Amino acid sequence: MDTVAPFLILLGIALLFWIAMIRPQQRKQQALGRMQSALAVGDEVMLTSGIIGVLRSLDEKTVELEVSEGVNLRVVRAAVGQVMTPVARDDNTEPAADPAAEPEEN
Repeated sequence: MDTVAPFLILLGIALLFWIAMIRPQQRKQQALGRMQSALAVGDEVMLTSGIIGVLRSLDEKTVELEVSEGVNLRVVRAAVGQVMTPVARDDNTEPAADPAAEPEEN
């Protein structure tokens, strides 16, 4: 029994490490893969580099991203980091002005 105890402790530490570190990373990677495979033309996406644009065409390995009118980038599908969700905004309301951005009048 004395030779088994250190082995069980080491096994327990390895199991805790796997549960705390490796498994969450695997789940995150799987979710990213599902998101990248579910991309559709017209989605607004952000690349891992921070570039935001609208998907104009897709193939198995690459996507064409329109970043500005008439400016298209062809990137690897794996470079898409997230699908941006548009902010819901009422058409009747104007965005509030930032008082720090406007000079004060004296």
